[in-house]
Amino acid sequence: MHRLNKWSPVTRTLILLALLAGLLSFAKFEHCRSTGWATPDIYVHACYSDIPSLFSGRALDNHQWAYNGGDNAVEYPVITGTIMWATSWLVPSGENSIRNYFDVNILFIVLLLIGTVLIVGKIRPQFAYLLPLSPAVIASLFINWDLWGIVSMLLAIYYFDRRRLRASSILLAVSIATKFFPVLLLAPIIFIFWRRNEIRAMGKYIITVTAIWFAINLPVMLTTPQGWWRFYKLNLDRGPDWGSIWYAFSLLGLNSKNLNYITILSLFAVLTAMMIYLLALPRTPTLTEVSFIFLAGVLCVGKVYSPQYVLWLVPLAVIALGNTRQLFGFWIWQVGEVIYHIAIWQHLALVQGAHFGPPAGGYAIATLIRIATTLYFIAILVRASLAERSPQAQDLHNRLVDFPFGTTTGYP
Repeated sequence: MHRLNKWSPVTRTLILLALLAGLLSFAKFEHCRSTGWATPDIYVHACYSDIPSLFSGRALDNHQWAYNGGDNAVEYPVITGTIMWATSWLVPSGENSIRNYFDVNILFIVLLLIGTVLIVGKIRPQFAYLLPLSPAVIASLFINWDLWGIVSMLLAIYYFDRRRLRASSILLAVSIATKFFPVLLLAPIIFIFWRRNEIRAMGKYIITVTAIWFAINLPVMLTTPQGWWRFYKLNLDRGPDWGSIWYAFSLLGLNSKNLNYITILSLFAVLTAMMIYLLALPRTPTLTEVSFIFLAGVLCVGKVYSPQYVLWLVPLAVIALGNTRQLFGFWIWQVGEVIYHIAIWQHLALVQGAHFGPPAGGYAIATLIRIATTLYFIAILVRASLAERSPQAQDLHNRLVDFPFGTTTGYP
């Protein structure tokens, strides 16, 4: 790990870049902010945000507790719902309350972006500038409350690699209770513990994460169980949704039945590929090095791949970079994300009555481009790490691949 001095020129530069990213994102969302988020304007100008939409849509404008609404409760884990409810109290009622609610929340998001950039700067200072300069990050910054969970996830990774396991496990539990997506990090974490032969430490880590998560969730589970369960029910019951490869296939006429089973099998395929890759590495990897590869791979086969999910992946991609030769793959991936970002909003504009926008087939192709560029960047990172292997390790990798996927001449 590299150390960033508190007020060094690099630190000040990263803060300024983060502020610049916030200003650029604000400029992108300003049209919707000034026109009251009218449809189809929110799609034509690609400035849709869940923040104003859910303020009145979930009765937060009346300061209703986020999980009191039953089927109208917020569709997020406990910490995000609490933030949505708490920030509603910072907004005076009146005709500008929706705009004020948006402004209060994006102020916090910009502060969180600064914190995120600084954490990335501590982990990978030579590439930290990529995060605030990412066009996909700037475009998606104010769509949702994701930054609240991203900060704690990155801190959990940072402390895990520094062997501060108690702090890491607590922060990971907080992140999971904020957005749940970081629960996927437990897979590479378990592998790293197993490869280090630290089984007791692994058990303690998992128990701590579970206990803290339950401690955060239990009050809401007991007092408003229906509202608490809404997030998990929606994710279990949902079909192929925006951004997913399965939704793209359905738009192209390739409908698949039993999607839940297919996505489970696809997840197991990703886990198997990840295990083969990790076993082939010449040394135990850090969580910093493998988090992006695994989480991005899972998103590529998931039932939904929302535009703002890139906010989770870009910091993980930046800290996974090992050298400047990998920057080409990073920017190719960013191009894919920008293509998708434009395509989804213009397609939704067309659906909502605008006179232009890509049809369903065009949107599906943009989705596949996004997934293809993500897989391309994953392949670059994997290839770079496997290039460090000795000939003996390469032979082991070939035998590992042959075990589940190979053929044999030993049978007639």
